[in-house]
Amino acid sequence: MTNFIPIFPLGIVVYPGEQLNLHIFEPRYKQLISECRASGKPFGIPAVIGDKMQEFGSLLEVTEVVRVEENGKMNIRTRGMKVFRILEVVREIPDKLYSGAIVSYPDNFLQGNSAHMKAVVKSIRNLHGLLHVEKDFKKPDDQLSCYDLAHHIGLSLEEEYELLCLMDERQRLEYIRRYLTKALAMLSGMEQLKEKIRMNGHFKNLSGYNIQ
Repeated sequence: MTNFIPIFPLGIVVYPGEQLNLHIFEPRYKQLISECRASGKPFGIPAVIGDKMQEFGSLLEVTEVVRVEENGKMNIRTRGMKVFRILEVVREIPDKLYSGAIVSYPDNFLQGNSAHMKAVVKSIRNLHGLLHVEKDFKKPDDQLSCYDLAHHIGLSLEEEYELLCLMDERQRLEYIRRYLTKALAMLSGMEQLKEKIRMNGHFKNLSGYNIQ
């Protein structure tokens, strides 16, 4: 299935199901959001990385207009719907300030492995414990998906985009699992290093070495 959508390129990755708040101030995007709001139609946010618009992005719907100022600037709430792939960019649209794109919607296998997800969530809580941060995912653990977790584990923008391009929850789980394995090993090493530094200068209770 292909479709035309207005696009709002941003230097972020948005995932299906994600709640995203936006402040709209540029004239082209004030027009885009106003028209989407009036028609009830969605728009797309393709990720921009390294000053280049990427091939994949997420379709979003406007769920609430929180505030509209006299100059047309607005604060809105949106929700990610599904992943799209750009087939062709339409840079100029008659009577429009914004651009659009012809996109397709790749099949996305959303069913993961519950045991693997449980292990991944446990690793994330271990990571957060080492970092001394607390996160409330606002869902029971057995209802979480990789999309719910991706912004909360320290992925770079490039890594978040790589995850967006994976169209199988099992692949996304494996991607996150491998990342967490490396991150936890690095942080554990840092904790050991900090402990060595803290112990420097303390009285040490050490056994003597018996020379044979």
